Amino acid sequence: MLKLEDIHTYYGNIHAIKGLSLEVNLGEIVTLIGSNGAGKSTTLMSISGITRPRTGKIFFQDKDITTALTDTIVKMGITQVPEGRMIFPRLTVYENLLMGAYLRKDRKGIKMDEEHCFELFPILKERRKQAGGTLSGGEQQMLAIARALMARPKLLLLDEPSLGLAPIVVENIFEVITRINSSGTTILLVEQNAQMALQIAHKGYVLETGKIIMEGPAGELMENPKIQSAYLGID
Repeated sequence: MLKLEDIHTYYGNIHAIKGLSLEVNLGEIVTLIGSNGAGKSTTLMSISGITRPRTGKIFFQDKDITTALTDTIVKMGITQVPEGRMIFPRLTVYENLLMGAYLRKDRKGIKMDEEHCFELFPILKERRKQAGGTLSGGEQQMLAIARALMARPKLLLLDEPSLGLAPIVVENIFEVITRINSSGTTILLVEQNAQMALQIAHKGYVLETGKIIMEGPAGELMENPKIQSAYLGID
């Protein structure tokens, strides 16, 4: 579904992504793990067209999207949940959801997806008239994911969904991520909580200073002593 070939992305003169290549197949959860500053978020933003790579190619469903505009990429079926949620704090929960569907015209479909989001996150239905900025961190993360789902993505990019959340909320979020995947949405997950990410992923890539240093089935990565020591807290 998604293929990155030898991507090099810069912030000014800073070489953030250095020859990164990866693949995400239809129906998979693929996780990208690594320490802060490794280039994980930059990789997602390169895919979304927010920070375009200087060299290399990005293909989505065999179409070259390397230089495509972000709204075009969303229309094609890629939606990103950004790090830090970035909901609209003054808009209500319901209005935030509608913002996720701003490129769509099918009212019946939008209504169906709205109900689906409320099934995934019942608390959002209770809070539907409440301003997004008054929600807890966990509820805002749920809203950010639900807003992205309103675009009906074929590929969902998740950037640090567990960041700053209590363990019980993290478990709930990851359970919902697996449900979203089971319903047919392919997922590329960036996550510092490597343990949780590898538990639900089919495949993983390990990123260090802008380069992929290891890749493979998630189960095999979890058993790798280097991964256990560096990312799972196992000596």
